[in-house]
Amino acid sequence: MSMIELMPAQRRELRARAHHLSPVVTVADNGLAPGVIAELERSLQAHELIKVRVQGAEREQRDILMQELCAALDAAPVQHIGNILVVWRQRREVEKKSAVAVPKRAPSAATAKSAAAFSAVARRAALTKAAAEKARASRAPAGRGRKPAPPGSGRGR
Repeated sequence: MSMIELMPAQRRELRARAHHLSPVVTVADNGLAPGVIAELERSLQAHELIKVRVQGAEREQRDILMQELCAALDAAPVQHIGNILVVWRQRREVEKKSAVAVPKRAPSAATAKSAAAFSAVARRAALTKAAAEKARASRAPAGRGRKPAPPGSGRGR
């Protein structure tokens, strides 16, 4: 696998997007262990742009680690500031398994019973709402509009 090269404008835009991110993976003394690589792979697939914290390494070691990381993940190095590395890779298309289509099951008795119960509850709620609206309409006075303020009351200046 090889690293992706970014144009300066792309790198600038990615640095701006990464500013508010928190590191999602920490690389410590074990370096790029298979578990770390797998977690970086999952994070890149989920977010595309990630920050990685490196602990206990000198600057030259972090530069080498950034190159190894990007080569292993087919990613692009975006930024390296202190012990934080910013890496980007476009999300890969996930191959969906084209397994044999499983026919849908017929609704079971429990599903039919719950559907009937649901419709009964919905009917009851609609009837209750209609009765409440009818009662509210019968209690309301005929002219429900806002009455005009008497002259000199200070309203409507």
